[in-house]
Amino acid sequence: MQVLFKSRDREAVRLRSFARQRIRFVFRRMDWLISKATVSMSDINGPRGGLDKRCQVQVQTPDATPVVVTSIARDWRGALDLALARAARSIIRRQQARIATRGPRDFDAVYRGSGL
Repeated sequence: MQVLFKSRDREAVRLRSFARQRIRFVFRRMDWLISKATVSMSDINGPRGGLDKRCQVQVQTPDATPVVVTSIARDWRGALDLALARAARSIIRRQQARIATRGPRDFDAVYRGSGL
């Protein structure tokens, strides 16, 4: 899994290695589903403070439809954790829906068609 980090804020850039470790930890069991994860961090209000740290996580999956999640929190780590949790839930939901729509396999038809 390729991990990209984007930010113009000095404080957020300091979290680059932490963000990469956190992404790899959160998606460790879904690594086979994810080809690329991009994290973008920005400070909406600048130095004024408040609920203004924005984290956007974009995860590329094999079905070519990326999962994009945005979260806003008071601090960088909170925004990152919230966005990663939401992205993981979304990927799990998509995978479960894909398996459910595939339907059950008819093993009798498989054996009848193979001549066994």
